[in-house]
Amino acid sequence: MNNSTASLRIILAQPRGFCAGVDRAIEIVERALALYGPPVYVRHEIVHNKWVVEDLRAKGVVFVREVNEIPDGAITVFSAHGISEKVENSAKLRDLPVIDATCPLVTKVHREAQRYEGEGREIVLIGHEGHPEVEGTSGRVKQGVHLVQDAKDVAKLKVNNPEKLAYVTQTTLSVDDTKDIIAALKSRFPAITGPELRDICYATQNRQNAVRELAKQVDLLLVIGSANSSNSNRLRDLAEEIGITAYLIDDAKSLQPHWFDAIESVGITAGASAPEHLVMNVVDAIGHLRTTRVETMPGEAENTRFKLPPEVTGERPLKTA
Repeated sequence: MNNSTASLRIILAQPRGFCAGVDRAIEIVERALALYGPPVYVRHEIVHNKWVVEDLRAKGVVFVREVNEIPDGAITVFSAHGISEKVENSAKLRDLPVIDATCPLVTKVHREAQRYEGEGREIVLIGHEGHPEVEGTSGRVKQGVHLVQDAKDVAKLKVNNPEKLAYVTQTTLSVDDTKDIIAALKSRFPAITGPELRDICYATQNRQNAVRELAKQVDLLLVIGSANSSNSNRLRDLAEEIGITAYLIDDAKSLQPHWFDAIESVGITAGASAPEHLVMNVVDAIGHLRTTRVETMPGEAENTRFKLPPEVTGERPLKTA
Protein backbone atom coordinates (compact mmCIF):
# COMPACT_ATOMS: atom_id res chain seq x y z
CA MET A 1 0.00 0.00 0.00
CA ASN A 2 1.30 3.48 -0.84
CA ASN A 3 1.20 5.66 2.25
CA SER A 4 2.55 8.80 0.58
CA THR A 5 -0.62 10.73 1.39
CA ALA A 6 -0.96 9.45 4.96
CA SER A 7 0.38 11.36 7.96
CA LEU A 8 4.12 10.85 8.43
CA ARG A 9 5.46 10.45 11.94
CA ILE A 10 8.73 12.33 12.53
CA ILE A 11 10.71 11.39 15.63
CA LEU A 12 13.60 13.63 16.68
CA ALA A 13 16.53 11.99 18.46
CA GLN A 14 17.44 13.13 21.95
CA PRO A 15 20.21 14.15 22.36
CA ARG A 16 21.28 15.40 18.94
CA GLY A 17 23.37 18.18 17.45
CA PHE A 18 25.92 20.40 19.14
CA CYS A 19 27.94 18.99 22.01
CA ALA A 20 29.58 21.18 24.67
CA GLY A 21 32.95 21.16 22.90
CA VAL A 22 31.44 22.39 19.64
CA ASP A 23 29.33 25.02 21.42
CA ARG A 24 32.47 26.28 23.14
CA ALA A 25 34.59 26.39 19.96
CA ILE A 26 31.99 28.36 17.99
CA GLU A 27 31.42 30.76 20.88
CA ILE A 28 35.17 31.35 21.11
CA VAL A 29 35.32 32.40 17.45
CA GLU A 30 32.20 34.56 17.73
CA ARG A 31 33.61 36.31 20.80
CA ALA A 32 36.99 36.79 19.14
CA LEU A 33 35.26 38.51 16.22
CA ALA A 34 33.33 40.77 18.60
CA LEU A 35 36.33 41.64 20.79
CA TYR A 36 39.10 41.99 18.24
CA GLY A 37 37.26 42.45 14.95
CA PRO A 38 37.73 40.58 11.68
CA PRO A 39 39.66 38.97 10.24
CA VAL A 40 40.12 36.11 12.70
CA TYR A 41 42.23 33.24 11.36
CA VAL A 42 41.29 29.65 12.23
CA ARG A 43 43.64 26.76 11.55
CA HIS A 44 41.51 24.05 9.88
CA GLU A 45 37.73 24.04 10.16
CA ILE A 46 36.69 25.14 13.65
CA VAL A 47 34.30 22.13 13.65
CA HIS A 48 33.43 19.70 10.88
CA ASN A 49 30.26 21.30 9.58
CA LYS A 50 29.93 23.04 6.23
CA TRP A 51 27.16 25.41 7.34
CA VAL A 52 29.03 26.55 10.46
CA VAL A 53 32.21 27.16 8.48
CA GLU A 54 30.44 29.17 5.76
CA ASP A 55 28.51 31.22 8.33
CA LEU A 56 31.69 32.17 10.17
CA ARG A 57 33.52 32.86 6.90
CA ALA A 58 30.80 35.37 5.99
CA LYS A 59 31.40 37.13 9.33
CA GLY A 60 35.11 37.59 8.70
CA VAL A 61 36.78 34.31 9.65
CA VAL A 62 39.59 33.08 7.41
CA PHE A 63 40.20 29.33 7.51
CA VAL A 64 43.72 28.16 6.71
CA ARG A 65 45.41 24.78 6.52
CA GLU A 66 48.62 25.75 8.30
CA VAL A 67 49.96 28.44 10.61
CA ASN A 68 52.40 29.74 7.98
CA GLU A 69 49.40 31.02 5.99
CA ILE A 70 48.46 33.42 8.82
CA PRO A 71 49.78 37.00 8.57
CA ASP A 72 52.08 38.33 11.29
CA GLY A 73 50.15 39.60 14.30
CA ALA A 74 46.77 38.21 13.18
CA ILE A 75 44.34 36.78 15.73
CA THR A 76 44.70 32.98 15.53
CA VAL A 77 42.30 30.29 16.75
CA PHE A 78 43.10 26.59 16.97
CA SER A 79 40.14 24.35 16.12
CA ALA A 80 38.20 22.08 18.47
CA HIS A 81 40.09 19.00 17.23
CA GLY A 82 43.37 19.93 18.88
CA ILE A 83 46.87 20.51 17.52
CA SER A 84 50.31 18.96 17.71
CA GLU A 85 53.11 20.45 19.76
CA LYS A 86 54.88 21.34 16.50
CA VAL A 87 51.95 23.49 15.36
CA GLU A 88 51.73 25.16 18.77
CA ASN A 89 55.45 25.94 18.74
CA SER A 90 55.33 27.34 15.19
CA ALA A 91 52.71 29.85 16.37
CA LYS A 92 54.82 30.74 19.43
CA LEU A 93 57.93 31.30 17.31
CA ARG A 94 56.00 33.86 15.27
CA ASP A 95 54.49 35.36 18.44
CA LEU A 96 50.98 35.01 17.01
CA PRO A 97 48.15 36.01 19.38
CA VAL A 98 46.55 32.58 19.85
CA ILE A 99 43.23 31.46 21.32
CA ASP A 100 42.98 27.70 21.80
CA ALA A 101 39.50 26.26 21.08
CA THR A 102 40.57 22.64 21.56
CA CYS A 103 37.77 20.64 23.18
CA PRO A 104 38.70 19.99 26.84
CA LEU A 105 38.02 16.28 26.32
CA VAL A 106 40.62 16.24 23.52
CA THR A 107 43.07 18.09 25.77
CA LYS A 108 42.47 15.38 28.38
CA VAL A 109 43.49 12.71 25.83
CA HIS A 110 46.66 14.69 25.06
CA ARG A 111 47.56 14.77 28.75
CA GLU A 112 46.85 11.08 29.17
CA ALA A 113 49.14 10.23 26.24
CA GLN A 114 51.89 12.43 27.67
CA ARG A 115 51.49 10.88 31.11
CA TYR A 116 51.75 7.36 29.73
CA GLU A 117 54.83 8.32 27.73
CA GLY A 118 56.33 9.80 30.87
CA GLU A 119 55.92 6.36 32.46
CA GLY A 120 58.04 4.90 29.67
CA ARG A 121 55.13 3.38 27.73
CA GLU A 122 54.60 3.21 23.97
CA ILE A 123 51.28 4.71 22.95
CA VAL A 124 48.61 2.97 20.88
CA LEU A 125 46.11 5.47 19.47
CA ILE A 126 42.70 4.15 18.45
CA GLY A 127 41.39 6.45 15.72
CA HIS A 128 40.99 7.30 12.05
CA GLU A 129 44.08 8.00 9.98
CA GLY A 130 44.18 11.59 8.71
CA HIS A 131 41.62 12.93 11.20
CA PRO A 132 42.81 16.28 12.68
CA GLU A 133 42.33 14.98 16.21
CA VAL A 134 44.53 11.96 15.51
CA GLU A 135 47.22 14.20 14.03
CA GLY A 136 47.06 16.48 17.07
CA THR A 137 47.29 13.66 19.61
CA SER A 138 50.08 11.93 17.68
CA GLY A 139 52.05 15.17 17.79
CA ARG A 140 51.72 15.54 21.56
CA VAL A 141 54.11 12.69 22.36
CA LYS A 142 57.81 12.63 21.50
CA GLN A 143 58.04 9.03 20.27
CA GLY A 144 54.93 9.07 18.08
CA VAL A 145 52.10 6.55 18.33
CA HIS A 146 50.97 3.20 16.92
CA LEU A 147 47.68 3.98 15.12
CA VAL A 148 45.03 1.25 15.04
CA GLN A 149 41.73 1.74 13.19
CA ASP A 150 40.12 -1.65 13.79
CA ALA A 151 40.70 -4.92 15.62
CA LYS A 152 42.56 -6.40 12.63
CA ASP A 153 45.27 -3.75 13.01
CA VAL A 154 46.10 -5.04 16.48
CA ALA A 155 47.54 -8.28 15.07
CA LYS A 156 49.97 -6.25 12.92
CA LEU A 157 51.37 -4.14 15.78
CA LYS A 158 55.11 -4.29 16.33
CA VAL A 159 56.12 -2.90 19.72
CA ASN A 160 59.39 -2.72 21.61
CA ASN A 161 58.11 -3.92 24.98
CA PRO A 162 54.68 -5.57 25.37
CA GLU A 163 54.89 -4.92 29.12
CA LYS A 164 55.09 -1.15 28.66
CA LEU A 165 52.09 -0.19 26.51
CA ALA A 166 49.14 2.18 26.89
CA TYR A 167 46.23 3.13 24.65
CA VAL A 168 44.20 6.31 24.16
CA THR A 169 41.29 6.94 21.80
CA GLN A 170 39.98 9.58 19.43
CA THR A 171 37.11 11.30 21.26
CA THR A 172 34.65 11.02 18.37
CA LEU A 173 34.66 7.25 18.85
CA SER A 174 32.28 5.78 21.41
CA VAL A 175 32.69 2.95 23.89
CA ASP A 176 30.88 0.73 21.39
CA ASP A 177 33.22 1.78 18.56
CA THR A 178 36.34 0.94 20.54
CA LYS A 179 35.36 -2.06 22.66
CA ASP A 180 36.41 -4.73 20.12
CA ILE A 181 39.74 -2.99 19.50
CA ILE A 182 40.41 -2.63 23.23
CA ALA A 183 39.49 -6.29 23.77
CA ALA A 184 41.94 -7.30 21.02
CA LEU A 185 44.67 -5.13 22.56
CA LYS A 186 44.14 -6.63 26.01
CA SER A 187 44.10 -10.15 24.58
CA ARG A 188 47.40 -9.70 22.76
CA PHE A 189 49.04 -7.41 25.33
CA PRO A 190 47.64 -8.30 28.79
CA ALA A 191 49.80 -5.66 30.50
CA ILE A 192 48.44 -2.76 28.41
CA THR A 193 46.80 0.09 30.32
CA GLY A 194 44.35 2.77 29.23
CA PRO A 195 41.78 5.31 30.40
CA GLU A 196 38.59 4.32 32.17
CA LEU A 197 35.44 4.04 30.06
CA ARG A 198 34.06 7.19 31.66
CA ASP A 199 36.83 9.11 29.90
CA ILE A 200 35.24 8.37 26.50
CA CYS A 201 33.39 11.37 25.05
CA TYR A 202 29.92 11.43 26.58
CA ALA A 203 28.37 13.18 23.54
CA THR A 204 29.48 10.56 21.02
CA GLN A 205 28.12 7.73 23.13
CA ASN A 206 24.84 9.51 23.91
CA ARG A 207 24.11 10.24 20.25
CA GLN A 208 24.83 6.66 19.25
CA ASN A 209 22.61 5.33 22.06
CA ALA A 210 19.80 7.60 20.83
CA VAL A 211 20.16 6.34 17.23
CA ARG A 212 20.12 2.75 18.45
CA GLU A 213 16.77 3.37 20.17
CA LEU A 214 15.37 5.50 17.37
CA ALA A 215 16.17 2.89 14.72
CA LYS A 216 13.76 0.49 16.43
CA GLN A 217 10.87 2.91 15.88
CA VAL A 218 11.27 4.27 12.33
CA ASP A 219 11.40 3.17 8.69
CA LEU A 220 14.06 5.69 7.66
CA LEU A 221 16.75 7.67 9.49
CA LEU A 222 18.19 11.02 8.41
CA VAL A 223 21.51 12.14 9.93
CA ILE A 224 22.26 15.83 9.51
CA GLY A 225 25.98 16.45 9.30
CA SER A 226 28.87 17.05 6.92
CA ALA A 227 30.59 14.30 4.97
CA ASN A 228 33.88 14.96 6.80
CA SER A 229 32.29 14.62 10.25
CA SER A 230 33.47 11.37 11.81
CA ASN A 231 30.70 11.15 14.40
CA SER A 232 27.97 11.97 11.84
CA ASN A 233 29.17 9.23 9.50
CA ARG A 234 29.19 6.79 12.39
CA LEU A 235 25.55 7.60 13.23
CA ARG A 236 24.53 6.80 9.66
CA ASP A 237 26.62 3.61 9.65
CA LEU A 238 25.14 2.50 12.96
CA ALA A 239 21.57 2.81 11.67
CA GLU A 240 22.46 0.78 8.58
CA GLU A 241 24.09 -1.89 10.75
CA ILE A 242 20.84 -2.12 12.70
CA GLY A 243 19.03 -2.69 9.42
CA ILE A 244 17.23 0.49 8.40
CA THR A 245 17.84 2.83 5.50
CA ALA A 246 19.81 5.92 6.54
CA TYR A 247 21.13 8.98 4.74
CA LEU A 248 23.76 11.52 5.79
CA ILE A 249 22.65 14.95 4.57
CA ASP A 250 24.06 18.47 4.80
CA ASP A 251 20.69 20.19 5.03
CA ALA A 252 17.12 20.28 3.71
CA LYS A 253 18.35 20.82 0.15
CA SER A 254 19.71 17.27 0.16
CA LEU A 255 16.27 15.68 0.66
CA GLN A 256 14.86 13.46 -2.10
CA PRO A 257 11.03 13.33 -2.20
CA HIS A 258 10.96 9.63 -3.11
CA TRP A 259 12.62 8.74 0.21
CA PHE A 260 9.27 9.40 1.88
CA ASP A 261 7.10 7.30 -0.41
CA ALA A 262 5.36 4.39 1.31
CA ILE A 263 6.90 4.94 4.74
CA GLU A 264 5.09 5.70 7.99
CA SER A 265 7.89 7.10 10.14
CA VAL A 266 11.22 8.89 9.84
CA GLY A 267 13.82 9.55 12.51
CA ILE A 268 16.05 12.62 12.46
CA THR A 269 19.29 13.16 14.32
CA ALA A 270 22.28 15.46 13.91
CA GLY A 271 25.99 15.00 14.42
CA ALA A 272 27.76 16.81 17.25
CA SER A 273 28.82 19.68 14.98
CA ALA A 274 25.46 20.26 13.22
CA PRO A 275 23.35 23.25 14.37
CA GLU A 276 19.75 22.77 15.46
CA HIS A 277 18.27 25.13 12.87
CA LEU A 278 19.31 22.64 10.16
CA VAL A 279 17.17 20.01 11.92
CA MET A 280 14.18 22.35 11.99
CA ASN A 281 14.66 23.22 8.32
CA VAL A 282 14.60 19.52 7.42
CA VAL A 283 11.42 19.02 9.45
CA ASP A 284 9.79 21.97 7.63
CA ALA A 285 10.89 20.66 4.23
CA ILE A 286 9.42 17.22 4.91
CA GLY A 287 6.22 18.99 5.95
CA HIS A 288 5.93 20.34 2.42
CA LEU A 289 6.01 16.80 1.05
CA ARG A 290 3.74 15.03 3.53
CA THR A 291 1.37 15.81 6.36
CA THR A 292 3.53 15.27 9.43
CA ARG A 293 3.31 14.90 13.18
CA VAL A 294 6.52 15.62 15.07
CA GLU A 295 7.67 14.28 18.42
CA THR A 296 10.92 14.10 20.36
CA MET A 297 12.01 10.79 21.82
CA PRO A 298 12.95 10.58 25.51
CA GLY A 299 16.70 10.67 25.98
CA GLU A 300 19.75 11.70 27.95
CA ALA A 301 19.74 15.35 29.01
CA GLU A 302 23.11 16.99 28.45
CA ASN A 303 23.98 19.89 30.75
CA THR A 304 27.75 19.94 30.30
CA ARG A 305 29.28 23.36 29.65
CA PHE A 306 33.01 23.95 29.30
CA LYS A 307 34.74 27.07 30.56
CA LEU A 308 35.78 29.61 27.93
CA PRO A 309 39.45 30.66 27.66
CA PRO A 310 40.30 33.97 29.40
CA GLU A 311 41.25 35.62 26.10
CA VAL A 312 37.57 35.83 25.12
CA THR A 313 36.05 36.55 28.54
CA GLY A 314 38.01 39.74 29.25
CA GLU A 315 40.05 38.09 32.01
CA ARG A 316 43.25 38.10 29.97
CA PRO A 317 43.17 40.21 26.80
CA LEU A 318 45.33 39.06 23.90
CA LYS A 319 48.46 41.02 23.04
CA THR A 320 47.77 42.16 19.50
CA ALA A 321 49.94 44.05 17.06
